[in-house]
Amino acid sequence: MNKIFFLLTILLPMSTAAQHLTTKVPELIVPQTMEQWQLQRSAIRETLVKVMGDLPPRPKVTTVKTLSRENKGGYTLEKFEFNNEAGATVPGYFLIPNNGKSKHPAIYYCHWHGGNYDLGKQEIFTTHHTPQVPAEVLTSLGYAVIAIDAYCFGERSGKGPGGPEEKGSAEELTASKYELWMGRSLWSMMVRDDLMALEYLFSRPEIDTERIAVTGISMGATRSWWLMALDDRIKTGVAVGCLTRYQELIAEQKLKYHGIYYYVPGLLKHFDTEAIISLIAPRPVLFMTGDEDPGSPVVGIQKIEAAVLPVYKLYKAENNFESIVYPKTGHVYTPDMWDKMINWMNTKLK
Repeated sequence: MNKIFFLLTILLPMSTAAQHLTTKVPELIVPQTMEQWQLQRSAIRETLVKVMGDLPPRPKVTTVKTLSRENKGGYTLEKFEFNNEAGATVPGYFLIPNNGKSKHPAIYYCHWHGGNYDLGKQEIFTTHHTPQVPAEVLTSLGYAVIAIDAYCFGERSGKGPGGPEEKGSAEELTASKYELWMGRSLWSMMVRDDLMALEYLFSRPEIDTERIAVTGISMGATRSWWLMALDDRIKTGVAVGCLTRYQELIAEQKLKYHGIYYYVPGLLKHFDTEAIISLIAPRPVLFMTGDEDPGSPVVGIQKIEAAVLPVYKLYKAENNFESIVYPKTGHVYTPDMWDKMINWMNTKLK
C-alpha cells in the first residue's frame, strides 16, 4: 500500500505538469465585417510590436556604407554594412542583375540557422541546404537580392557580449541573456536589423518598390513571415519550414527543436502564430512544410490554416494564402519546394 502511494505521488505531478504544458491563449476570432477586422488587425499589430520589447528606435533612413563592388558576370555584387544604432555593425550583400534594366523586382533573402553560425548570409552563394545556388538563380531571373548576417552569424560571429573567443551556441545564449536584461529578446533584435535592411532596399533607385518579396527556410522562414506581418510594403513571400503554432509545440514537448533566440516573452498571453500571420492578408504568401519536421507539428499547421483562411476570405483573396504540407518530409528544402518558390515569385512578383 505504501509503495502504491509512493508511486502515485511520483506519477501524478508528472501528469499534472503535462496538462499544464498548454497555456490558455486567447483565440483569433475573425469578425464578420472588414471594418471590425481592420480595428482588430491594428490591435494585433500594436500588441506584436509591444511584446517585441524595449527596442531602440529605428532611424527613418538606414545609412549604409558600401565596402566593395564587383562585377560577377550575371550580376554586380556589392558588399555593405550599416550601424544598427544598438551597438552592432550589420554586414550584408546586395546583388543587382546585369540585364540592362533600370528597375528590378527584389527578394530579401533570410538565411537559416541550422547551427551554421559561420555561414549566415554566405548561404546565398552555396547549395548548403537549397537545391540550387540562390544568388545565381534569382539574379538570372532578373531579381535583385539582399541578405544580411543575423546576430551571432557570419561576420558577426564572435562579436557578442561574450567577446571574440565566444562563438556558436554559447554566443547565442549569452546574447539572448543580454537582450533579456535590456528588456527585449534576441529575436526582436534580429527582426529589427531585418527591418532596417529592408528600409535600405526600399531606398535603392534600382529597385521597383512595388515588387519586393521575402523568403527563407527555417529561421529564415520565420523571419520572412514576421517581416511580412510587420511591413505592409512587402508584396509577397515564401516560407519553407517553421510554420509553427506555439501551443502545439508545447503540447508535443518539442520546444527543444528551436533555439533560445526564437522565444519572445509574453507573446502567448495575447495570441499564437495565426494572429501574426493574419497580418499578412490579403497579400499572397506560400508556406511549405514537411510533415516530419519536428519543429512544426502538423496539428498546429492545420489550426493556423483554419484560423487564417477566414481573414483572407474577408478580403475575397482566398487564393493568396497557400500552405502545403509534404508527406514523409523533414526539415529540408526539396527540389519541388524550390521550383514552387521560383514559380510563386515569378507569378506574384513579376
